[in-house]
Amino acid sequence: MSKPNFFSLLKLDEIIGLDLRSLAIFRIGLALMTLTDIIIRSQALNAHYTDNGLLPRSALIDMLNPWDWSINLISGHPFIQGLIFAVAIFFALAMLFGYRTRLATIATWALIISLNNRNPVLIFAADHVLRAMLFWSMFLPLGACYSIDSALNSARNPLPKRVCSGATLAFLIQLCYIYIWSAAFKTKSDIWWPDGDAVYYSLSFDQYSTAFGQFLLSFPQEILKLLTISALIFEWVGPLIIFIPFRNALFRCIAIVSFVLLHIGFELCFHIGILSYLSIVNWLALTPSVIWDKAEQKIENQQRQGLTIYYDADCGFCKKVVYLLRTFLILPKTPILMAQDYPSIYEDMLAENSWVVEDWQQNRYFKWEGIIYVVSLSPLFSFLVPILKWQPLKSLGTKIYETIASNRQFAGKFTAPLKFRPIEVCPSLILNLITITLLLLTTMWNFRSFVKQTYASRQEQKNDWITASHKLLNRRTLQYIHPIGYMTRLDQTWSIFAPAPPRDDGWHVIEGKLKDGSTVNVLAEKQPISWDKPNIKQRQELYETIQWRVYFITLNRAVGKKLYPDYAAYLCRQWNSTHKGQKQLDGLIIYYMDERTVPPNEIQTVEKTVHYEKYCSNKSE
Repeated sequence: MSKPNFFSLLKLDEIIGLDLRSLAIFRIGLALMTLTDIIIRSQALNAHYTDNGLLPRSALIDMLNPWDWSINLISGHPFIQGLIFAVAIFFALAMLFGYRTRLATIATWALIISLNNRNPVLIFAADHVLRAMLFWSMFLPLGACYSIDSALNSARNPLPKRVCSGATLAFLIQLCYIYIWSAAFKTKSDIWWPDGDAVYYSLSFDQYSTAFGQFLLSFPQEILKLLTISALIFEWVGPLIIFIPFRNALFRCIAIVSFVLLHIGFELCFHIGILSYLSIVNWLALTPSVIWDKAEQKIENQQRQGLTIYYDADCGFCKKVVYLLRTFLILPKTPILMAQDYPSIYEDMLAENSWVVEDWQQNRYFKWEGIIYVVSLSPLFSFLVPILKWQPLKSLGTKIYETIASNRQFAGKFTAPLKFRPIEVCPSLILNLITITLLLLTTMWNFRSFVKQTYASRQEQKNDWITASHKLLNRRTLQYIHPIGYMTRLDQTWSIFAPAPPRDDGWHVIEGKLKDGSTVNVLAEKQPISWDKPNIKQRQELYETIQWRVYFITLNRAVGKKLYPDYAAYLCRQWNSTHKGQKQLDGLIIYYMDERTVPPNEIQTVEKTVHYEKYCSNKSE
């Protein structure tokens, strides 16, 4: 059993504790979201992360904070960037399967920060959430359940169902901060309160809005105002119900369902990358123990209880494989025994040159038939049985099994890196103090961001707590700890659609002039130049990923003046690398069709402006 710790002694386990099974589901979901993010980013690896792209390293230096760091900055070559992406995928996969989980989580967190810092122009709300959750995950026992680590756990004492520590407290509070600080920023805008027009402006922002979002925009203003006020109140109050001390499991379930539905609504209304899915994954970490206990009781039956697996004690490869199968097929109570200890079993094992699977009626299965039977009892993967029984696959599987069984020593080389190691879920006082200290830093940074933005937005400064806090937080003593926030990327600001939804809507049109004198649509070569507003399908074709969507939005912001020269140079290089002679670009003009969102019931206007001009040849700009 795990040793008692400070939090359990205070009987706070129910309130701030997390179930190891919930953390396992969270780990799997978080790793999948990380893999998705990396793979999506890799689609524009050359454009976004090399010196031939939109933001070469020479242009990035002026944008970075002195404490920002990135492994991706070691080279601007596509091969090196591809190698870093491959390493990031490797560690995310290790995290997914729970192999050396803590190390894999630390490496994944570091590589995600590296990718974010390499091109900060692409950072979106999901990136902030992903970094924050990966950070606190480093302190949590994510690999204690449903993992390679747990399958090869050599500890004698059974693990507890739950963990309660400074890390679990920090995780829960971080989850609450995402919503509560966002609500705090929103209260600074009349659009959220008391006007209640925020949902109208959010759905009117075509850069994010989906077809369903535009459908909702047609609803009466009274309904949109109600949605605005409801969302604001829910962000304030909703997260806090997870800390209700009585019937906590019930209230956690209510919170989980409510926020899952909220994020499903966001996903239906807005193109926001992995944000909604990632947020749902975060809430799954709070699944109460009672849910898992009831699920395990429901799936338990005589067949599963009677399953026994025997392996060759002289085969290290065999032992590891059966333990892995038991874990990933979710058959945790299945006895795994050495065949040599049972003469009848051992005799069959030698005769068949196979493991021995025995069912609840003492029937025995060998080779591929044994695999089929074990999989048939899995509560999660039993649907694969018809596929495994398909005769061509069954014949192939049997031959593969026999080949491996006859070459166990060679097969053992593949499982050699997988070691039996003990797992301990016993938070130490030192780790608790570290996580609580980092949580206080996170709290201070969120408060600092709120105060800084509030102070800067005032037309007249007042002698109140905002001014006093601003002076306190800018004292030199406190500034000494700022590098910790920058280096760990705990420098948080939860301000999506806050303090007010963006209203600087519009779209880009890029007119290129070829060397033969003709003009082309640089953004869509096969289409004529059009000044009409693009529809959702056309935007989707232009914004292949959420990073491209964010980049084009950022181009219209203040930082766009710094970005346009490199973006224009990139467009020239890309076009001229695929066109020859007189069909190469001689120059281009970047227009922006400014469609600033107007209040409800007012007439929308569009203003055509030139944002940048460039010669693609050696002429002066």
